Amino acid sequence: MTHKLRGSAAIVGVGLGGVPMTPGRTALEILGEAVHRALADAGLRLGDVDGVFTGSSYHFLAGLSVPEYLGLRPKFVDSTMVGGSSFVGHLLNAALALDAGLCDVALICYGSNQGSGLGKLKSMSEEQPYEAPYQPRYPVSSYALAAARHMHEYGTRREDLAEVAVAARRWAQLNPEALRREALTIDEVLAARMVSDPLSVLDCCLVTDGGGAVILVRAERARDFPKAPVHVLGCAAATWHRQIACLPDLSTTAAAESGPRAFAMAGVKPADVDVVELYDAFTINTILFLEDLGFCAKGEGGAFVRGGAIAPGGRLPVNTNGGGLSCCHPGMYGIFTVVEAVRQLRGECGERQIRGAELAVAHGNGGVLSSQITAVLGTAATL
Repeated sequence: MTHKLRGSAAIVGVGLGGVPMTPGRTALEILGEAVHRALADAGLRLGDVDGVFTGSSYHFLAGLSVPEYLGLRPKFVDSTMVGGSSFVGHLLNAALALDAGLCDVALICYGSNQGSGLGKLKSMSEEQPYEAPYQPRYPVSSYALAAARHMHEYGTRREDLAEVAVAARRWAQLNPEALRREALTIDEVLAARMVSDPLSVLDCCLVTDGGGAVILVRAERARDFPKAPVHVLGCAAATWHRQIACLPDLSTTAAAESGPRAFAMAGVKPADVDVVELYDAFTINTILFLEDLGFCAKGEGGAFVRGGAIAPGGRLPVNTNGGGLSCCHPGMYGIFTVVEAVRQLRGECGERQIRGAELAVAHGNGGVLSSQITAVLGTAATL
């Protein structure tokens, strides 16, 4: 039986702002730029927006601060915050609100000046009581634990992690909006300064500015907009823990739940997907999510990415904009997975375009592998 929300909402506009660095601008100014670019993309005016879905690393009451800054008085506001995955989750919440008639034009938006405004040492998290006595480097030590466990349990190598970083860089070299576009080799990743064993500085995401915006309407309206609509076919969230010490199995994430449920809603399988956008805050993320979402078996992620398999020309296009490792990572990256997926399905990605892409996955990660949210997006041909 088809889920009632499958394809009920469609993305009709996307935009980026402040990528990758725009010194001297506030987080809200960067957000505003992304919003206005998304509105122009959709052929809409700001006053058409009556639903706002947002989150922030800087504004505790983002659901108030963002509409105020934009000059909106929305009918529906959602500022659910589960870290960087929040904006992928907002796709589901926006689809629900649109389906219920609570709003007609839903705006998902985020902005951050972390790279130029806050610096690399700023923490955006409350203290973790079970872990604080050991003085870990947050959040990298948490991901290093997962990487070390995966290596111990499945024989994954540092070279496999390096494959992920090199693949992301090769995609970034095809993306004029990416911050890091110089060549990168596996040997350079392995020789880079160690941050938290086994993760080197090149296994870690960038710290940049950036903002993104996504505009959705009900599917029956979508054909009336300038660009081809991208339909939300499935979306699901799963949360297992907050602190990494409370994750029952360091080598398996809640994506093992969110992925199957999102695919079930969409009525598709991982093998059907043409392009995959994953939240790669660290190289281990990509390997874990490829496994947990069903693109390869548990424990086979390291072998799956070898030999440029997820790089341009490989078996599966992953993080085609360069990801958080080489394109941008302004504190929270989830919305960028959605924007890149939409652009790929519209055929707007130039040199990095995946020919004939009709089905895409955008996957968000929040906290320390804590919140996992998977969205399946498709062209009109997939309805």
